[in-house]
Amino acid sequence: MRIAAVQHDIVWNDRDANFERLAPRIRGAAASGARLVLLSETFSTGFALDADDLAEPEGGPSAQFLSDQAREHDVWVGGSSPELGNDGDDNDGGSGGDLRPFNSFVLAGPDGTVHRYRKIHPFGYGGEDKHFRAGEQFRTVTIDDVRVSMFVCYDLRFADEFWQLAHDTDVYLVPANWPEPRRTHWMSLLQARAIENLAYVVGCNRVGAGGGLNYVGDSRIVDPLGEFLATGAVGETVLLADVDPAHVAATRQRFGFLNDRR
Repeated sequence: MRIAAVQHDIVWNDRDANFERLAPRIRGAAASGARLVLLSETFSTGFALDADDLAEPEGGPSAQFLSDQAREHDVWVGGSSPELGNDGDDNDGGSGGDLRPFNSFVLAGPDGTVHRYRKIHPFGYGGEDKHFRAGEQFRTVTIDDVRVSMFVCYDLRFADEFWQLAHDTDVYLVPANWPEPRRTHWMSLLQARAIENLAYVVGCNRVGAGGGLNYVGDSRIVDPLGEFLATGAVGETVLLADVDPAHVAATRQRFGFLNDRR
């Protein structure tokens, strides 16, 4: 399966402008044979912590954009956006309800299927936890016989959660808004998660500036042995690479590291 990571700039707090900018990039990725197209974290707004009015209902405009693009181009499309929970999340404004949205990674399929992973680790050091609720459940889905596990940005620092999903994962997807001062951390952790779990890792980071922070991309598609299949530098670009679950299985058979964990 071919995966595209769209390393893109974000127009701050302007969904329509971002939809307009991203649509041709998704179209181009699909034309290049991608079956799954990954956008960044908060792809439609930027990482705007103080803009509470940006929170969308589940299935709101950002999720609808992903679904529309998936259907139009016959691909899977994913990225994260601020989404309010439904009634079952106790996030409907009722008595005792938590009004903060989730940082919700939506992965939409061409047949109308939609999967959600809600970022488990809001970035406390950066204040994200004051504006976003923490999710509680992992999410692994199968696309064309490829087992895909979904994480978001800061989750990358928590190796134990990647480990828990390793036996059932061929590819980890990590959309991000990872700022320039910690770019070495981002690049090193993407490679480490691939090596530790003998799985592909796709890290899609934004470029440009927003909210007083600079972003330089450094997106990566890493293979199960830690080799770079595709890399992005500072500017907007689309990374493409083919992933193969048979390669994951063969690598794990050759190097039985997962079975030695205690």
